[in-house]
Amino acid sequence: MKVLVVDDEPGLAHALAITLRASGWEVVTASDGASALRAAAAHTPDVVLLDLGLPDMSGLDVITAVRAWSRMPIVVLSARQHGEDKVDALDAGADDYVTKPFAMNELLARLRAAVRRAAPAQEDEPVVTAGSLTIDLARARVLRDGEEVRLTPTEWSMLEVLVRNRGRLVGRRQLLQDVWGPGYSDETHYLRVYSAQLRRKLEDDPAHPRHILTQPGMGYTFEV
Repeated sequence: MKVLVVDDEPGLAHALAITLRASGWEVVTASDGASALRAAAAHTPDVVLLDLGLPDMSGLDVITAVRAWSRMPIVVLSARQHGEDKVDALDAGADDYVTKPFAMNELLARLRAAVRRAAPAQEDEPVVTAGSLTIDLARARVLRDGEEVRLTPTEWSMLEVLVRNRGRLVGRRQLLQDVWGPGYSDETHYLRVYSAQLRRKLEDDPAHPRHILTQPGMGYTFEV
């Protein structure tokens, strides 16, 4: 597996590279945002380990730029411990957030988990079963207890994004951009309205959903 380490602290980047290589990873490094974007495009890593405090641009801008063309997992590694920083990173499209100082074994476990969640086999599976639901991604069709459920195009688009990322947090901003477009990244009330509609149609108990889950302040997940 290949990891892109983006950090402007040479000592930390070097130590991370040594430890990761010793654990079997192929390591590519970058010390600023511009070189990180070039490396991401050139090397297509399995996961990106990204510091937010870069000398030439915000790490959030790096996340946004990568998300414009790729869903490669991004794990943020930052000294910023405020909840707002974590929410902003996850909303921008990060998959996980680790604060400095950190335990190396935990960081390695989070990197492995991020790669597993992004496994291509999950994307390629045409039919997903979740309890009484059968979701046919190829035919844009949902069955509940064998009966077809009528969804609007927008409801289907939101469900499709969540199902293709099942088991993984989809940030509010990412979900809004994927379903409604880049001009709607602040319209969070859309998510509340459409998630409620989907739960009424798909959940056995909409008040206590099992599949379409809200992660307060961060986004949504779909659980099978």
